[in-house]
Amino acid sequence: MKEGSFFGNLKINSRFTLVILAFTFVPIGVMAGVLFRNLETDAIKESYNYMEAKVTRDYAMISTNIESINMSTRFFLSDEGLSDILTMAYDGQDLDTRQILDFYNTQVADLERLVNNNPVLYAVRVYGVNDNVQEMMPVLYNNTRMKKLSWYDDVKEGWHFGYHDTLFSSLTTDQGTELAGLCSQVTDYDRGVIGYVEAAMPLKTMFPGVYEGDDTLYSFFVSSSGQVLFGSTKDNTESLEASTGYSKEPDFGDGLDDSTYYRSDKVDESLIIDAFTTDLGDLDRQIIYKKISGRYLTIARYPIRSLDGVMYSVQDITSQVWAVYHRRNIFVFIMTIVLFVTAGLIYRIVRRFQKEVLSKSSELRSLQNQINAHFIYNVLESIKMMAEIDEKYEISDAITSLGKLMRYSIKQGFGNVHLSDELEYIKNYVLLINLRYDFEVILSLNVPGDLLSQEIPKMSLQPIVENAVLHGIEPVAADTTIYIKAWEDDDRFRIEITDSGKGMDEGELQNLLKRIHGEIEESGGRGNGIGLKNVEDRIKLTFGSEYGLEVYSKPLKYTKVSIVLPRRDLEKK
Repeated sequence: MKEGSFFGNLKINSRFTLVILAFTFVPIGVMAGVLFRNLETDAIKESYNYMEAKVTRDYAMISTNIESINMSTRFFLSDEGLSDILTMAYDGQDLDTRQILDFYNTQVADLERLVNNNPVLYAVRVYGVNDNVQEMMPVLYNNTRMKKLSWYDDVKEGWHFGYHDTLFSSLTTDQGTELAGLCSQVTDYDRGVIGYVEAAMPLKTMFPGVYEGDDTLYSFFVSSSGQVLFGSTKDNTESLEASTGYSKEPDFGDGLDDSTYYRSDKVDESLIIDAFTTDLGDLDRQIIYKKISGRYLTIARYPIRSLDGVMYSVQDITSQVWAVYHRRNIFVFIMTIVLFVTAGLIYRIVRRFQKEVLSKSSELRSLQNQINAHFIYNVLESIKMMAEIDEKYEISDAITSLGKLMRYSIKQGFGNVHLSDELEYIKNYVLLINLRYDFEVILSLNVPGDLLSQEIPKMSLQPIVENAVLHGIEPVAADTTIYIKAWEDDDRFRIEITDSGKGMDEGELQNLLKRIHGEIEESGGRGNGIGLKNVEDRIKLTFGSEYGLEVYSKPLKYTKVSIVLPRRDLEKK
């Protein structure tokens, strides 16, 4: 330590204090930073997953509604009776009373029944291109009626959104219902357009997601013409102070005064639309997380190509993110106080016991003693001899097997070994396993002698046998056999471990395979798959990605784990 440096000029007590604080609080600070970052990430991830599910659900419902409209339209367009009526009206021909009654009692009744049997439809109407059409409500109308609809002057054909039913100016009962409708031309080969079919449903039915949610979850639809459709939740924001447009931040339940204020109204839709800098292209959806106007938003955008428009769904997770920041700030404040208090305590403790620690250090060093493996083996050998003297041969054999397990685990590092060594280890392991249970695990080996020199990762069979006992045989609690079979497969070597335990259904098997292949993160503990994944990783790292584990299982029958390796004999050392 250089003379004159800050640390070098400190007393030994102060140095100890700083070092202890550094080794204590720096890791805590790092872990806390990671923890709060993970909390924020988890909130964002949860929002992402929710938006994925919401988009899938909303898109399916909208697609179903579109198909309902399209099917109804096709049905009306294919009705020959309607075409005949529209053709006669186009040509200026009048219907006699019998024709009117026949058409009304047959076609009109059937078409009306079709509409009434579809609960999502508001109405399906047919309009003539002139006023020669004999009106037959609620299906057939003349051109003057159609002119009363708001979309008549703009575009007669295609989708129309947010219009009202103004067909009868004297009836206002349903004019408050916003509609989404598809207008299609009825054409004749010789005459051209002879009429129009309008299939409509309530806008709330067409876009259910637009009418769901609250200030923190809402959706809107943007048509190709730039029309923006909001549901009834657009203006239902409740403000604490109407004059400022601000509301009080939610209480985070920590007992402190949360007096911060934040905007409770929704972010302007134009800012949400502008948040996406890339086109959808062939994508079916885009989900982003972005801070806009001080709000933390998860935004999903997905095209409704049949409607030539785009749906936006927004989840405001500002309160969740601020809750993380709020708790982080509290943690920093508390840890700062703890840091100063701890520094004072450590300084006093170090100063008081420094002499005692220094005097004890030599004494402690003299008492240190390394108990090596040879000492443990000698102790086991002594216990074995005592057991044999007392004719406790079962205990003697168990100690012998335990000693072999220990020697095998310690010697030769953790590389590759002969298959014969692994099998000998498994024999001793099964012998000790049988001391633990009331039932017996029988080991059956079918390994050709010329394969005993096969190269195999050390301790690669034990995790598989352990899994077989814990998850296959132990739940059954009956005498069971574990079969180990090995054979050559072209230039490959296969060794198969099979237990006749409880097995797994297809879902459990797929879950296990995902854990083995690293598609599902393990949380630790005594899971069925952690040991197998380690074996899989070691095999792929040593021999290549084309080798590894294969697992097969049938419920209440068996589980079979196959190790695939290159056929390679290990030279004797």
